[in-house]
Amino acid sequence: MLRHACGNVFLSFVNDWSVHASLPLWCSLIVHPYNSFVMRSISASIVINASRETVWNVLTNFAHYPAWNPFIISVEGRAETGTYLKNSMLLNGKTQVFTPKVLEAMPNQTLVWLGSLWVKGLFDGRHEFVLEEISPEQTRLVQQEFFSGVLSGFILKMIGEATLENFRKMNEALKTEAEKVAIVA
Repeated sequence: MLRHACGNVFLSFVNDWSVHASLPLWCSLIVHPYNSFVMRSISASIVINASRETVWNVLTNFAHYPAWNPFIISVEGRAETGTYLKNSMLLNGKTQVFTPKVLEAMPNQTLVWLGSLWVKGLFDGRHEFVLEEISPEQTRLVQQEFFSGVLSGFILKMIGEATLENFRKMNEALKTEAEKVAIVA
């Protein structure tokens, strides 16, 4: 059973989301099952035949993104904890610009940033790149994003599959680029 306050209205229900239909729109956004505060995630991984250092160098060479990255087509800023980035992403044929804060940049291990749509709490995304060493010359890249916020379920219903496909495309492109660099080195 879930209890939720919306103005002076208290709701109690078990798997019956139709109860919100008579409430004002802003209340229905809060209690609708696709807009709960539950964390949602998307993840895609790939094995790259290159060292973690090589993968990290390609991943964090933002100036070179336009040449190889089909998803995050431009990044301004530095991969340093506490800095802000300006990311231009291609999603459903449209360019979206976000200015996430870098939460963690551990060379050859993880790059994590947090971005929000308009204001924090509506639709937030914690984007992570994790580099796992399989062998000295082979790396598993895990690209994942954890979504939260009032609108996360609603927005993910619209963009979730396209976002996952873009993660896969970017991972494949990063693999190609890092393996080219590994061969030259």
